[in-house]
Amino acid sequence: MLRLAVNELTTYRWTLEEDLETYRRAGITGIGVWRQKLTDYGEHEGVDLVFDSGLEVSSLQWAGGFTGNDGCSHRDSIHDGFEAVELAAAIQAGCLATYTGGRGGHTKSHARRLALSAIRELAQYAAELDVTLAIEPMHSGCGRDWTFLHDLDRTIDFIDQVDSDNVKLLFDTYHFGGQANILNQISSLADRIGLVQLGDALTQPFGEQDRCPLGQGMLPLQDIVQCLQESGYAGFYEIELLGQEIEVLDYHELLDQSCNAIFDFARVAS
Repeated sequence: MLRLAVNELTTYRWTLEEDLETYRRAGITGIGVWRQKLTDYGEHEGVDLVFDSGLEVSSLQWAGGFTGNDGCSHRDSIHDGFEAVELAAAIQAGCLATYTGGRGGHTKSHARRLALSAIRELAQYAAELDVTLAIEPMHSGCGRDWTFLHDLDRTIDFIDQVDSDNVKLLFDTYHFGGQANILNQISSLADRIGLVQLGDALTQPFGEQDRCPLGQGMLPLQDIVQCLQESGYAGFYEIELLGQEIEVLDYHELLDQSCNAIFDFARVAS
């Protein structure tokens, strides 16, 4: 049986309370917690609410921006990262989603140095608190403000340079599921993946992320899930759906449709 979670960005309009209650009723066992919703509820009270729900936390979203591309200083982003690591530990998150920050006006080498120094510092602290950092690369068509990592091989090379056992890859099918060699890549990387996020798409990413319901796009999600299962991946599959098409859908129907699609994938994978 696949370990199934939903990222709270999928149900953007709902509160933390609504997310926890509805996911649980839908038979979903995990939740990808969005820091903003936890803050809106109250962090200390929110942590208790998450524990009381009985759901596992597949991820905490997010830490990053270490290149200063989003307007925060390098040091401020690191301090925020420390707070995110502490919160991830408090809710026993499976991982903390982590982004380098965009290249911005830096040279490639300088942006890389900034991100490496920050993530090495965070990784050391995260190891003390038993937190995994999951580095997410993003398709260059939609992710340049978030990260300068736009393919899986370069991301693995970056993770190797961080050189910490608690730093892994966050693999999102929306960004890389359409690559011609994706099954070969993920089969060799299964033991290095900290989290799989599931998203589908009708076109290649460009501009704002515009995902569609699982199984209704062009991505070979069933083959990807089967490949990951056969390659030994045992972590969460976290549904992350956002964009114009998703915004207008009824969330109850979206969750039902997503669960049914993934159960179909699981039947094939087994």
